[in-house]
Amino acid sequence: MSAIGVKKNTGFLVVSALIRHTQQLTQHASPSDLFPKRPRLYFAPKASGCTCGGSLNVLKTQTRNLASLAIGHFNAHVTETICTDCRKKFKSEELQRLVAPKSTFGFDIMVFVGEALFKHCCNGRSIKNQLAEKNISISLREIDYLGKRFIIYLALAHRESQKELKQFFKVQGGYILHLDGTCEGGSPHLMSSIDEISKIVLGNVKLPSENAPQITEFLQRFKSDYGIPIALVHDMGSAILKAVRTVFSGVPDYICHFHFLKDIGKDLLERDYSTVRRHLKTHGIRTHLRKTVKEYKKIMDENAPMLIELQDFLNSDLTTFNITHADSCAEVKIYLILSWVLEARHASHGFGFPFDKPHVDFYTRLSQAYPVLMKTKKSMKVSSNLLKLMPISKVLNDKALENTVTRIQERSILFDRLRTAMRIAEPNASGGLNDEGDTDIKTIKASVTHFRQDETLKQQALTQPAYRKMFEQIDRYWEKLFADPIEIKTPLGCRQIQPQRTNNIMEQFFRDIKRSYRKKSGNKSLTKILQTMMVDTPLVKNLNNPEYMKIILKGNTDLAGRFAEIDIKQVRQALSEEQKTTGSYPKKMQKLFKISNLLDNN
Repeated sequence: MSAIGVKKNTGFLVVSALIRHTQQLTQHASPSDLFPKRPRLYFAPKASGCTCGGSLNVLKTQTRNLASLAIGHFNAHVTETICTDCRKKFKSEELQRLVAPKSTFGFDIMVFVGEALFKHCCNGRSIKNQLAEKNISISLREIDYLGKRFIIYLALAHRESQKELKQFFKVQGGYILHLDGTCEGGSPHLMSSIDEISKIVLGNVKLPSENAPQITEFLQRFKSDYGIPIALVHDMGSAILKAVRTVFSGVPDYICHFHFLKDIGKDLLERDYSTVRRHLKTHGIRTHLRKTVKEYKKIMDENAPMLIELQDFLNSDLTTFNITHADSCAEVKIYLILSWVLEARHASHGFGFPFDKPHVDFYTRLSQAYPVLMKTKKSMKVSSNLLKLMPISKVLNDKALENTVTRIQERSILFDRLRTAMRIAEPNASGGLNDEGDTDIKTIKASVTHFRQDETLKQQALTQPAYRKMFEQIDRYWEKLFADPIEIKTPLGCRQIQPQRTNNIMEQFFRDIKRSYRKKSGNKSLTKILQTMMVDTPLVKNLNNPEYMKIILKGNTDLAGRFAEIDIKQVRQALSEEQKTTGSYPKKMQKLFKISNLLDNN
């Protein structure tokens, strides 16, 4: 394709002008409309002589195929000069601001890809189509690579701004460090930290497991980079507790109320809950019910009056309608009741176990449905043979299962009393993990004190180890549960800050990270997500923080300009280190490498 010539040394000016003005064109215009043929832009060093006094000669010229958001692909005629005396080399400053050395795609394209992937949760194919509209041809593999480079550049910009961030925290009166980690199965443990006041993600690390020495090293880095925090909030992990004592001795240190309740609830209920889950699986009752529901749905699909009746029921006020007393078709009633039993998990509040207990809810609904199903079956003239009640009867006659459910329900009453006292993840709450627990800390402390001093519970604790352990946990962490307001000094004067009593800021953070990955990749495996995720990926959450962006841009108008200032040697080193961390082979291939006689035919 022939090129359109543009005057020498104006390449950067041309592209910059196009970036500023392209958006002002009509919405139907595209870069390809401006340049039906690939343009040729010229780039050369500005210097006409060397600082040593020597003259400059042309060292080499080359033509590179580059791409920018402003005009799509273009041919760059690049000139490099050299000093005749000291042999110092000179390159085009303008070109270095457009694209990284040995790269095809400009910084603006890398930022576009990075924000599309991590900020807007677009998948590779969607990004490929978006760039095609801008006259930019790119492969899915190149998109993936640019996404990785985006994270590397963002992490380096973050580290180069540590002094400014430290000053920012000083002006706001300090920072409150929230720590938490997430993992699944054999995945690495991703630990991240956020400042509660500014909501800025401060740092991240991948650990093989949650152990004190590595967490200590992680916290030492924070102490060096940002100074000592006003306070810390974290879970009850022994490794975190030990590391915090080592690095931040004397700093106010608080346990997340949500994690505290979760730990107590597991001690009270987890063993019995596992038993319920195992018994239900052994009976295979869910498989039986799903098959029955499918059969009745097929009958209804072939019967228009039944479908109309079903729709009328769904259009009614479901909160007041009693299906057990309704004069409705038996097939419709059975379909609705069994579906209600199967979908018991939808009654959960989003807190997870031990706050939500979907297996117990399933058993409870099954026991409520059984007598209604028996009565309905007796009144049926046809299709009653499809409703087999014996499997349900076997489940409900399982005395070990029944006793275990009863014990869980009794202990859940106690657990719910403590939840209510602590005003977090309450039984009838609807906020899920968005519940920050804003009740006054003095009120909560008084309620928990009343709970702890209940004489009836004290007597029960004498004979029930689970109750006794619950009280021991409350006593052990008492001082870390109730944070008084902290007075901080700022240039504008003194003010008080009440540390959040939950680490939900981190729970929500990890939930958003997982959701964004699953949205763009469809991968539901947290293990695979954590294995492939670059360690500094959580920093993308800062892109929505105006104060943070102002700090890391360092006077630039956008990330593309800021990234152009970062030393390419640091980028290459960071990419090399990341490759060592994530590995170049799938994890399961490690087993293959250990087989010494793989090719032995004998």
